[in-house]
Amino acid sequence: MKKLEEYVRTIPDFPKEGIMFRDITTILQDADGFHMAVDELIKLAEDVDFDVVVGLEARGFIFGAPMAYAMNKEFALIRKQGKLPYETISQDCELQYGKATIEIQTDSVKPGQKVVLVDDLIATGGTLAASVSLVERLGGEVAAILCLMELKGLKGRDILSGYDVRSVISFDGK
Repeated sequence: MKKLEEYVRTIPDFPKEGIMFRDITTILQDADGFHMAVDELIKLAEDVDFDVVVGLEARGFIFGAPMAYAMNKEFALIRKQGKLPYETISQDCELQYGKATIEIQTDSVKPGQKVVLVDDLIATGGTLAASVSLVERLGGEVAAILCLMELKGLKGRDILSGYDVRSVISFDGK
């Protein structure tokens, strides 16, 4: 069986010159790869005490929802501004290639609930830091931050110091 890293396709100079884009669609397109990715994220969460999986748009949904299902946990969404139908709170965030505003519905996390944030990638850490802020503003506690992949050269962990950050695979560089 292949290692999970072997399922990741690298695309040079996308979306701009000098970037080595790590494409996870090749994981999703292979049943064994997708199964392995979800299983590995579940393993990262096995020793974490938590109530809710919160998936970040959009790839955090892909991995977070099956995790929540398999672990019999609640699942909530963090989305780009204007995409959620109920009352929300929002947070601006710095992205690797720009800025955005993300939101969570006010009933997604109840005060005192322990949350695992799930995304496909930790790059600069901006979206995850904004997500932490949203969860904490709702009274939740971030028990762990789980990512399928980490780009070490962008030092996203630095702005998440003080939180339990875990990734399944990592790549040097950007």
